[in-house]
Amino acid sequence: MHAWPASEVPALPGKGRDLRIHDTATGGRVTLAPGPVARIYVCGITPYDATHMGHAATYNAFDLVQRVWLDTKRQVHYVQNVTDVDDPLLERAIRDGIDWVGLAERETALFREDMTALRMLPPQHYIGAVEAIPGIVPLVERLRDSGAAYELEGDIYFSVDADPHFGQVSNYTNELMRHLSAERGGDPERPGKKNPLDPMLWMAAREGEPSWDGASLGAGRPGWHIECVAIALDHLGMGFDVQGGGSDLIFPHHEMGASHAQALTGEFPMAKAYVHAGMVGLDGEKMSKSRGNLVFVSRLRRDGVDPAAIRLALLSHHYRADWEWTDQVLQDAVERLGRWRAAVSRPDGPSADALVEELREALSDDLDAPAALAAVDRWAALQEAQGGTDDSAPGLVSRAVDALLGVAL
Repeated sequence: MHAWPASEVPALPGKGRDLRIHDTATGGRVTLAPGPVARIYVCGITPYDATHMGHAATYNAFDLVQRVWLDTKRQVHYVQNVTDVDDPLLERAIRDGIDWVGLAERETALFREDMTALRMLPPQHYIGAVEAIPGIVPLVERLRDSGAAYELEGDIYFSVDADPHFGQVSNYTNELMRHLSAERGGDPERPGKKNPLDPMLWMAAREGEPSWDGASLGAGRPGWHIECVAIALDHLGMGFDVQGGGSDLIFPHHEMGASHAQALTGEFPMAKAYVHAGMVGLDGEKMSKSRGNLVFVSRLRRDGVDPAAIRLALLSHHYRADWEWTDQVLQDAVERLGRWRAAVSRPDGPSADALVEELREALSDDLDAPAALAAVDRWAALQEAQGGTDDSAPGLVSRAVDALLGVAL
């Protein structure tokens, strides 16, 4: 599977700062100082509908992580998956009377278009669950053969008790885990499981559903969590720098994935930091496909909204915050974009050297994009009020905003 084209990231004078970021597992900030190559895995979409603002906010957050690392003169090895076979996708295809493969391909293509328009840096490896199946099957076999997984009526389940570190990503109570498992695709009430929280690794073939050769597992398809584990271990290895996604993935997805990987390798932790973006709401509820309360990136683009304004709307909220999408949020972003473009269109202006350092400091401090926007606002206001004599300043501001915030002025 191919990703989307990369926009050029301008080089800035000097060097950025190491990223200090909130780690869900420890509940505090950690300083990430990777080697020459920083490694990040971000969980991708299940392509049964178009990219909404909740998706965009999540991928925007991890795009900022990459930009901070690139500004420190590191390379970035970024991996993302596409869950191109899963129950919600199959259910939507049946509902709409269309082929599930065609639905997945259509929505994945639209996602690529949205990411390109928003100037999100693409992953080096963009891997679909279906193409990962040959690598998933032997991992499930290894877990089963080691006693970390077991068979139940043809399905294979992971035993959470096989990982002594289980629970250390979310730090949730058992009661909350059971509730979220039932709410987010698990089956804690299924009879015969060793632990109600045990997640499925391999689902035996069901009549009328797609299935693949599972070797000694029998025909079937993979569970949700093992998909990401197989892809991450194959392309990044254990101990990569950031596991990212929305806060709704903390449990069960990231908790279970970490335990799968740790049981497979005997190493801990799977990732040095578990980083999660907040939820975007609409009309008082989390924006989600199941609720249908969605604002689509593609629809805004069709309505003539500048993608740079959409990105500024996302940046105006801290990535970890839960927030509400409104028409006013977008209007404020459109007006801000206009002010910034007017400011950099002049032949000279106030020195921008301090602004570049302010942007670096804000973003290295747990991706504080609102503080970064405020810094650019101050420079633009100074430009409007009194101008300046530095003929390199407007160009430097434009490059810095592009390089660090992903907004093309």
